Amino acid sequence: MSHLFEKIEQKIQDLLVDLIRDQKLPEGLDFSKLVVELPRDKSHGDMASNAAMVLAKEAKMPPRALAELVVEKMRAWDFVESIEIAGPGFINMRFSDAFWLVEFNDILKAGSRYGAHSARLNETINIEFISANPTGPLHAAHARGAVIGDVLASLLEFSGYKVIREYLINDTGGQIDTLARSLHLRYREALGEKEIVIPQGLYPGAYVCDVASQLVKAHGDFYLNKPESEWLEPLGKFAVESIMIDVKKDIEHLGIQMDVFTSERTLLESGAVQKAFDVLESHGLTYVGTLEPPKGEVIEDWEPRPQVLFKATQFGDDIDRAFKKSDGTWTYFAKDIAYHFDKYSRGAKHLINVFGADHAGYIKRIKAATKAVSMGEADLDVKICQLVHLYENGQAVKMSKRAGTFVTVEDVIDKVGKDVLRFIMLSRRNDQTLDFDFAEVTKQSKENPVFYVQYAYARCQSVFRHAIELFGADVLDLNQLISLSKGSMNEPEMLDLVKLLAYWPKMVEGASKAHEPHRIVFYLMDLASAFHQLWHQGRENACLRFLLPEDRTATQIRLALLTAIAFVLESGFSIIGVEPRKEM
Repeated sequence: MSHLFEKIEQKIQDLLVDLIRDQKLPEGLDFSKLVVELPRDKSHGDMASNAAMVLAKEAKMPPRALAELVVEKMRAWDFVESIEIAGPGFINMRFSDAFWLVEFNDILKAGSRYGAHSARLNETINIEFISANPTGPLHAAHARGAVIGDVLASLLEFSGYKVIREYLINDTGGQIDTLARSLHLRYREALGEKEIVIPQGLYPGAYVCDVASQLVKAHGDFYLNKPESEWLEPLGKFAVESIMIDVKKDIEHLGIQMDVFTSERTLLESGAVQKAFDVLESHGLTYVGTLEPPKGEVIEDWEPRPQVLFKATQFGDDIDRAFKKSDGTWTYFAKDIAYHFDKYSRGAKHLINVFGADHAGYIKRIKAATKAVSMGEADLDVKICQLVHLYENGQAVKMSKRAGTFVTVEDVIDKVGKDVLRFIMLSRRNDQTLDFDFAEVTKQSKENPVFYVQYAYARCQSVFRHAIELFGADVLDLNQLISLSKGSMNEPEMLDLVKLLAYWPKMVEGASKAHEPHRIVFYLMDLASAFHQLWHQGRENACLRFLLPEDRTATQIRLALLTAIAFVLESGFSIIGVEPRKEM
């Protein structure tokens, strides 16, 4: 179902086709860049279009002259109140109250599904997020990527896509050996050995002691006097399995349900790297060569001897990349290529990776690899999440004793709750650093965006309860409200809220296409602000109050507005995974 802004775009395209048919415009004009948006300044109108600006060059006309042709046709629309040409050729439109009341009626009919898109057939998106190394608990920075990935998934589902939420367990490599050695030291300590010293480079957190206790319970002293060659691999596996149990609990406590956990170890053992290599080789995308020594940067897997290289530069990367080392072993990057080939092979042609800030330099190569190994059929978008700085009343929060070096997700949830954590993680763009002050995010004031938005919903519910006390339960009958919404809304301030609600589907569409879930929170904050402003105006102006005890019909029209606001808030809360609160 198309939204209101799309409908106006289509009507403008239709009249442009009429102008072409009337030979006032040339054939073959490209309408793809034509958009209808909110004007930057509300005083300029309800909607604005760039139609004349983007078509002027093709039409070989000055933008204003083209705009005049378009506006002349638009004046025939019966729902137009005024149209103006602004600046070099922007078209500003203002529509009648009746036009907006039709959309108001549609909002009430759609309920909390207003703005949702019907299922898109054969449109599967795989979102990999979190994928924290299984060497310790999830920490606050992981929480940001976790929330952004999960909310992006929910946003895309609301937009009609089938979404797979996936976590890659990085259970191979030197980090797992380091974890195993850390565990063995704590294992010896748990079995009574004194004066254990944790060397620099090993994992010092108290969580390793917990895993050691589990190891003793499961295997006694079986590994105590074994040589490293006999305990390194099994202890690494044991530690990963134990830590992942806690990681999955943290994910669940964040309100996230992953669909797939992929083990890198299992992937490698299945021959996935060889399969990916065979695909690249069969298309002539590998060769034996020697990479130039790195200049000013460290390039993983560089060695001054011939290696099997992937022709990454053919797909937008800066240099070709090593796939197989001179000793015949696979590079780290080869494993990543294999993993993305595996995701593509499972049916996902749209891939999204949500990475931490330390992966920013990795984007070009993995995009190139995805394009190559899928023969151009799969596309990959990478969202980088910048750091989270934690504070308590402006003071930096000290590290977690259990984790050893960082504040855990469990710590944050225990302190502020899941909903606050999820909301605040979306209160800035993912590519901006985020300051998270425990004291600020729990304040009950308009400066706290979580409280401000939830309070808007709670106020709506409060009015509903009082309305029932005044008029009886049927005053909120949705069919009655839908019927009355076709009538008139005499207060411009209330109609402005209808216009803001009508922008919700357009905003959702833009956020979905750009993969920017923070836009949902930004919109909810704008909606809450507009609602609270009207609430306070009602204290001074009786005409703007939601409950008019002497006028049931006028009250119901206002209750219809509050119902529409509540529907959109519920929809937004559902996408971001926050529980709406009926009382505060």
